[in-house]
Amino acid sequence: MKTEYAGARRRLQWLLVAGLSFSAPLLSAQAQPETSAQPVRTVLVMGDSLSAAYGLDAAQGWVALTAERIAKQNHGWRVVNASISGETTAGGAARIVGEVVRHRPSVVVIELGANDGLRGLPLKQSRRNLARMIGAAQGIGAEVLLIGMRMPPNYGTAYTQEFERGYSDLAARFDTALLPFLLQPIATDRTAFQGDNLHPAASAQRKLRDHVWPALEPLLD
Repeated sequence: MKTEYAGARRRLQWLLVAGLSFSAPLLSAQAQPETSAQPVRTVLVMGDSLSAAYGLDAAQGWVALTAERIAKQNHGWRVVNASISGETTAGGAARIVGEVVRHRPSVVVIELGANDGLRGLPLKQSRRNLARMIGAAQGIGAEVLLIGMRMPPNYGTAYTQEFERGYSDLAARFDTALLPFLLQPIATDRTAFQGDNLHPAASAQRKLRDHVWPALEPLLD
């Protein structure tokens, strides 16, 4: 397994080198007008509907609220939310190289896997996709915060335990920061969710922001 992840990471690094080399003149040209300004570092969020503020105004979501806090407390940083409702780990893996080349993030937050689990997709496949994303982020020198999820118990003990363990295994293998369960502070509170009982309500978004913050803040140095 370690050999598989290592090989995938080396291939991604080669792709990133090629992509960055190709895009360097354009990126340099775009950056020239801002050479006198303080460099701005980027937090890139790659997530699904839980991070895309599904059913809410974008400004109400935990990512936007985190961006507001960063703007006040951590000058020289910005947040780019590249989350897409319905996104799977396969979708994230397909997009990650383009996103890191485009935004050159210093920190990448990966919040994916819930849709894989709800569809009962093979866990080995989901882990491989997440490993590709982590490898792509680390390939450009970015720090990674991996945010995990949990599956409802009706999916069976074996599946739910292996699903959850996948995040901790990846965080240990790639030495990333880990938040085991995004919905931890609201999971047992039905009033914290929208009518579909899946997506957090606007009133719960600040709790999610405050839950993520202790894991994210140390990466903003």
